[in-house]
Amino acid sequence: MKKKALIVLEDGTVYEGWAFGAFGEKVGEIVFNTSMTGYQEILTDPSYKGQIVTMTYPLIGNYGTNSEDLESDGPKVEGFIVRDYSRAWSNWRGEESLEDFLKRHGIIGIEGVDTRALTRHIRLQGAMKGCISTEDLDPQRLLQKAREWTGLIGQDMVKYVTCQKPYKWSHEGRFKVVAYDFGVKRNILRILSRLGCEITVVPAWTKAEEVMELNPDGIFLSNGPGDPQGVPYAVEEIKKLFDKRPIFGICLGHQLLCLAFGGKTYKLKFGHRGGNHPVKDLITGRISITSQNHGFCVDPESLPSEVEITHINLYDHTLEGIRHKKLPIFSVQFHPEASPGPHDAEYLFHEFIRLMEQRRR
Repeated sequence: MKKKALIVLEDGTVYEGWAFGAFGEKVGEIVFNTSMTGYQEILTDPSYKGQIVTMTYPLIGNYGTNSEDLESDGPKVEGFIVRDYSRAWSNWRGEESLEDFLKRHGIIGIEGVDTRALTRHIRLQGAMKGCISTEDLDPQRLLQKAREWTGLIGQDMVKYVTCQKPYKWSHEGRFKVVAYDFGVKRNILRILSRLGCEITVVPAWTKAEEVMELNPDGIFLSNGPGDPQGVPYAVEEIKKLFDKRPIFGICLGHQLLCLAFGGKTYKLKFGHRGGNHPVKDLITGRISITSQNHGFCVDPESLPSEVEITHINLYDHTLEGIRHKKLPIFSVQFHPEASPGPHDAEYLFHEFIRLMEQRRR
């Protein structure tokens, strides 16, 4: 027998659906993702901590889930909203259904929702706090819970997803890389390892001095969840590393790097989340279709003159990448490792390798 579920937004808008996955109640920021595939990678991306993800593509679950495509040790979303959940799943790599995967990890899923209406509402009104429940079906009580939630602005969400102690991802390689874990995706580490990097992953609060004691050839600043201004301790340590080694940042790592340069960040109306965002490389003129997942952005006008803008988003002309004019430091807002999404921007990992090679000469 189907179990009813409710979604209540902080402005009082209510959507109804049916529960699948785990039962319960959660608050979070309601956002949408436009990717047609890759729901398992989205569910397990630590950057979604604190968020309830709505998939705009209507048919979800048709290829099941597997143990190889995880981007972390398990789902990090607060909840998952879809139009049509496919109970008939089939894929040669599939190991279990999406519903069983969600149940096993305690993640609430809601199906049968008018996701077009929900997405349009978020696009017009902006991402907002919400409460989903399969237990309490009183809209007024859920509305109160949504409004009482702290939200993401100014909050440190990184502390919920970073590793608790350093660990080795790969033990051999031409280059030693220290990766700050602000919520790192595994495919980033896989690509760096494939390109010949010996990787040590360290917690978000690791001191610059501890990083340098590892004598790395390069330093990587990972993606992660929430507001970069909620992680001031990381900004302070990044500043101390500027003239030490080549630095490459992605997503939250990019934002933290820009804050360390003296820049400012702001919250986007509804964020960029999907696998179809066109980004222009201002140096080469090349257009890449990119995978994105962020709700905050760097104000390009706030950056100092020694920082050069390298990439812009062709949807809304927001900042997508920077580099320092003199130091071997660069970063991008989008996800060149894809997972899910296109692989157009993998050349950026090769640029990081080139900078480490150059430093050795």
